[in-house]
Amino acid sequence: MIPRLRRALRGVLAVALLVTAAGCTSSRPGGLADALAPAPATEAGPATRPNIVFVLTDDLAKNLVPYMPNVLALQRAGTTFTNYTVTDSLCCPSRASILKGQYPHNTGIFKNHGSDGGFQLFHSRGEETSTFATDLRQAGYRTAFLGKYLNEYQPRELKYTGKPYVPPGWDEWYVGGNAYQNYDYALNENGVVKKYGHTPRDYLTDVISAKASTFITASAAAGKPFMVELATYTPHSPYTPAAPDTGKFLTVQAPRTPAYDRLPANAPHWLSRHAPLTKKQRQTIDLEFRKRVQAVQSVDRMLAALRATLTKAGVADNTIVVFNSDNGYHMGEYRLTSGKQTAFDTDVNVPLIVAGPRVKAGQIVDEVVENVDLRPTFGELAGAATPADGADGVDGHSFVPLLTGAGDRSWRTTALVEHRDPATDPSDPDFEFDSANIPPAYNALRTKTFTYVEYVDGSKEYYQRDRDPEMLTNVVGTLTPQRLAELHAAVVAMTTCAGQVACRTAGRSLS
Repeated sequence: MIPRLRRALRGVLAVALLVTAAGCTSSRPGGLADALAPAPATEAGPATRPNIVFVLTDDLAKNLVPYMPNVLALQRAGTTFTNYTVTDSLCCPSRASILKGQYPHNTGIFKNHGSDGGFQLFHSRGEETSTFATDLRQAGYRTAFLGKYLNEYQPRELKYTGKPYVPPGWDEWYVGGNAYQNYDYALNENGVVKKYGHTPRDYLTDVISAKASTFITASAAAGKPFMVELATYTPHSPYTPAAPDTGKFLTVQAPRTPAYDRLPANAPHWLSRHAPLTKKQRQTIDLEFRKRVQAVQSVDRMLAALRATLTKAGVADNTIVVFNSDNGYHMGEYRLTSGKQTAFDTDVNVPLIVAGPRVKAGQIVDEVVENVDLRPTFGELAGAATPADGADGVDGHSFVPLLTGAGDRSWRTTALVEHRDPATDPSDPDFEFDSANIPPAYNALRTKTFTYVEYVDGSKEYYQRDRDPEMLTNVVGTLTPQRLAELHAAVVAMTTCAGQVACRTAGRSLS
């Protein structure tokens, strides 16, 4: 594979979409490279590589998608991954996994800030020198990042540089700090700090939407492939909607699923003593859900605006659009007030939708895909070299083969979720005032059919989701000692793996 890739690089200056980047491993069935390959090179120029538009939302759970008509349209136009799982239902660890293509035990980012998380640690460890942005920029892409980066990042001068910081790999940078209100914030705009106010035109989602459209138009005019990430703060608390949306959906309530205000049978210790939700808690949850529905309307409009810009710029037919969330959100399920960080599907199983050239329309894929797979996927689409081993080696694999409908018989069967000490600092935007709603540290395995959780306090959970999709009966007590040993061995293998080969092997150790 590698000699062939080198010949291709010398011959046409751009690789086919499904050829594994230099230094990476591959176990794909034959013929897939032709299935998603770009148009062949001609005398007029090299093969065309797709542009990539990546929309990453903040705390957007699956139950908001029905209120987003343009996201639903993207589903019809592309492929939806029903078993997409995040490595942790917390902002910074999840975003670090996306940037690096690594599990938290390899990024070292387990929390939003402090000694084991946040931007300061990510930066001090030199993590930014090797991300999907550096991969694509080295491959000749124009790159832009807009919105929320990593927790702790602030759009101001760093003490040791004396100027606002822009990480490696990004040609254009429009990034905020604590901008969750979506008004009265500042952005680092390519090294210059600009402040925004509280007028309707200052609403942050709309601001980054307009800037991204300008970037797309300019990149298309320059004839260069581009990659742009739009990382919204929406719908993270305080769930601020844009002014035009504040009067909409006034009768909407949080979904009353079978798990609403109900404890699982044999609930783990941290959850088992939760009392039924009070009337006030129910009212608050309904208000917050309504505001979240209102808030995501701006994201939905942004998606429509981006796709319209791609069409107007003449590049829609050669652009991959990815819609995603860093983690999910529970709102009343399992007697929990609004929040995240658990191993329940409400928190770890989130939207991933991909549409674009040669992506199968209307397809539903149930393979166990994780956020560690995004970096190698972007790399393969761009013909970029993504490291497969070493300190910067990715743990994930490109899911480009899954986009065609051909599948990948060697795909992992198990996803890993790693959650450490909860966010208990009141200065953390994910701080929860009721600490009883936050689970202790745990490691979890999630397959197509079950979820298994091991807590630091010795508690365990096992939900047979193919028969209990709402995760309402913990049946870990019915498992044999042999099965428990097998599950624990898989936890150990996955929480210690590093690199594509080891992590793929670990991820296929269970059925």
